[in-house]
Amino acid sequence: MIKQIPNIITLLNLFFGCLAIITIMQTGLTVSIDASGEQTIALPQKIYWASVFIGIAAVIDFFDGFFARILKAPSDMGKQLDSLADMVSFGVAPGLIIYQFLRLSFASQVNGLDVTVGWLLPALIIPCAGAYRLARFNIDTTQTNEFKGVPIPAAGLLIASFPLIYWFSNSNWQIQLLQNKWFWYMVICTISYLMISKLPMLALKFKQFSLKNIMPFIIILFVTFISSFWVAWMAIPISFITYVLVSLVFRKKV
Repeated sequence: MIKQIPNIITLLNLFFGCLAIITIMQTGLTVSIDASGEQTIALPQKIYWASVFIGIAAVIDFFDGFFARILKAPSDMGKQLDSLADMVSFGVAPGLIIYQFLRLSFASQVNGLDVTVGWLLPALIIPCAGAYRLARFNIDTTQTNEFKGVPIPAAGLLIASFPLIYWFSNSNWQIQLLQNKWFWYMVICTISYLMISKLPMLALKFKQFSLKNIMPFIIILFVTFISSFWVAWMAIPISFITYVLVSLVFRKKV
């Protein structure tokens, strides 16, 4: 039974990923009209709970591997189960977040509510790219000290940050950006490419504890800590960009 603890933890990852999907799909668009008669369309506030559930899933995703090592219970089943859970929590759920934001982007335009679903379907490229990324990882035995392509949890957390930015930002340019369909198409293309690419990305693993090995992570943590005070939830996209850049810079040095 003890050997099954890591698998049970992995299933909790899947559980919270499913909760995120339920929250996202129950989120419609709200229409309000101010005193001047101007119509405003927005996503209901509860969509940011999907971000919370995805964040919890990410924490759980870290601990299932941790407990597997502590209990000396790694298994091929656990590896496959982890990928299936990650696919839901960091692939499908984030893809549906983008789907809802695309709906909002089009609905904010004249006659935008009449847009065909074809303009929204590119959001599903995210889970497709994530599935490809996970399948390649599962058959590649060389990804030990570094990853090939951005890990799907990192991509999922980036996308999950956008509802939090949308609801808690006081910056008009950030709100307007998140209501721009071309921004979301750019996000889809960029994140999908980074996941399926073979660019070397840092893995949170240390075989030798030295300043040279931990320097990239010190930089990422420093940027995350400082930016969280200045730009609140925007710290997550900034940290993601830092992670990608630092991975590319240190790939031959670590």
